Amino acid sequence: MTSKPHINIVWLKRDLRLEDNEAIANALQSGKPTLLIYAFEHLLLNDNHYSERHFNFIKESIRDINIQLKPFGTKVLSVTGDIQSVFNLIQSFYKIDAIYSHLETGILVTYNRDKEFSRYCRNNFISWKESKNNGVERGLLNRENWLEEWENYMNQPIEIFNPMPNQLLSLEEISRLESVLTVTDLDTPEKTKFQKGGTTTAWKYANSFFESRYKDYMFNISKPEASRTSCSRLSPYISWGNVSIRQIFQKGQKIKEASKDKRHIGAFLSRLRWQAHFIQKFEMEHTMENASVNKGYHKLKKSISLQYQKAWREGQTGFPLVDASMRCLIETGYVNFRMRAMLVSFFTHILWQPWQHASEHLSQLFLDFEPGIHFPQLQMQAGETGINNLRIYNPTLNGLKHDTDAEFIKKWVPELAHLDIPFIHEPYLMTELEQGLYNFKLGVDYPEPIVDIKENRKRASDILWNMKTDPEVQKESFRILKRHTLQDRSRLLKSN
Repeated sequence: MTSKPHINIVWLKRDLRLEDNEAIANALQSGKPTLLIYAFEHLLLNDNHYSERHFNFIKESIRDINIQLKPFGTKVLSVTGDIQSVFNLIQSFYKIDAIYSHLETGILVTYNRDKEFSRYCRNNFISWKESKNNGVERGLLNRENWLEEWENYMNQPIEIFNPMPNQLLSLEEISRLESVLTVTDLDTPEKTKFQKGGTTTAWKYANSFFESRYKDYMFNISKPEASRTSCSRLSPYISWGNVSIRQIFQKGQKIKEASKDKRHIGAFLSRLRWQAHFIQKFEMEHTMENASVNKGYHKLKKSISLQYQKAWREGQTGFPLVDASMRCLIETGYVNFRMRAMLVSFFTHILWQPWQHASEHLSQLFLDFEPGIHFPQLQMQAGETGINNLRIYNPTLNGLKHDTDAEFIKKWVPELAHLDIPFIHEPYLMTELEQGLYNFKLGVDYPEPIVDIKENRKRASDILWNMKTDPEVQKESFRILKRHTLQDRSRLLKSN
């Protein structure tokens, strides 16, 4: 009986790149024949946190990797199926010695999958080697020295993709595997308003940001329209691993050193630190996916209004900046941080709905859906951590301040575009006479406000401020601070 050839496998997840990919680098260092694989797993294809825009971005990313792999005579094996079934079929051709991947700070279904897959590897005498992803540590009990370790990691040398000749499985060998697996069609729609996936496109965004766009970063970061060009727009590429945070961090450091005005790049780099901080927090408190990290808020009960939730999801609340932000998100997969915070604040405070009911809708829309950012931010903006300042965003005031000329609102709520700017921000203030003059009917051409914002804001503020004095909330706040507070929080904010 002929023995099966021995191989290593790199299981790509949210690390869709060749350079600075420790899983790939470690696999190649072993010197053994290596296969790169991405599995479109049913557990994610059917999960309500994900949508077609995510899978299209992944497909575009894999296509970009395959272009880079052409000189090496190989490609990523892209299949659809449950991961254990996929590996079982591969084992009918090869003896898998080791599987390399990154630790994934994902949703509960991927965490449970990984626990089952670990047992699968043990039962099949396969060594599963996981690298830490972007400096996030597994198994931490507190944050002592965490920031120092993270910055040390960020300053380590970039891993270079450098396979030995013929080390990667050939197209012919991959074709034999494809004959028994369900191959995924990597074609995606050509014309969409979404950012395209892939490392090549990621660096186009990064280079244009570091060359010029960063100079308006702090000036426009809160403006819903201007931020679309002055912010880096790298978030989906970081979330899906087209680039590593280390690559972007080191590039940013070089630009900062050479720049005369270091504030903008400094502010950008501080947000990379904050991103890692929140992902690390979620890694250490995975129950945040479904319940507030502060258990004192589990007693907070809110009335469910399907009517309110539908109006919010469809951008038909009668509050122009809220509706513009939601419609923009639906069409493009992106709005800036302030608009995201405002959408959550409006849902949880003004409409007084549970943040859990906003979670899946927003995760499906965010092209850059990152579980480690998503769930902590939902809870922070909902005011249910007990350790953060309570922020209840007023969409009208935010519109007047950050979209003064109503450029963003006019673009995404075109039924208001012909009104004078004051009425674009507050169409509900128009009299019957004024509506007639503009050939505009409130409640017909655009919805009347679905709630009284002043009254509802006061209700939310009173309840949530009172809850801060609750003994269980305070006890939990102390626990959270002890577990997650950094020794020197000011270093997260440093910008010069």
